[in-house]
Amino acid sequence: MRRVARVVLLDPDDRILLLHGHEPDDPADDWWFTPGGGVEGDETREAAAVRELAEETGITDVDLGPVLWRRRCSFPFAGRRWDQDEWYYLARTTTTATRAQALTELERRSVAGARWWTCAELTRTHETVYPTRLAELLRRLLDEGLPAGPVTLDTEIV
Repeated sequence: MRRVARVVLLDPDDRILLLHGHEPDDPADDWWFTPGGGVEGDETREAAAVRELAEETGITDVDLGPVLWRRRCSFPFAGRRWDQDEWYYLARTTTTATRAQALTELERRSVAGARWWTCAELTRTHETVYPTRLAELLRRLLDEGLPAGPVTLDTEIV
């Protein structure tokens, strides 16, 4: 099980930053997802979240908050199955310009860019977004504030 730290990054207008990914050999097989990735060595999940955000977006000026959600997922990608235990951290930033700083070779072949989304845009989109209930989860966060503790999301198997 791969340990993963993801970032729910919000700007001052409560827009969320999502990355646009696709199968390396099939750009038409695409989806949107939160920045983040695997924990390396003995690093903490918090450190992994900040590192991955910097590598994938160039954004380093963030206030990392608590874990909002946890989920397990399993999906095929790049010719193999990935089984992940993901923790989603809330973070805030005033920086909205993005520029990938240190993508892996696989990320260079499978990440097509980044976009800031409003909650309304997420609710209306017909594009694939992970986690699949992100629009609902973001609306609840914005309307009700932080959960009392991390919320365990349904396991997603693709």
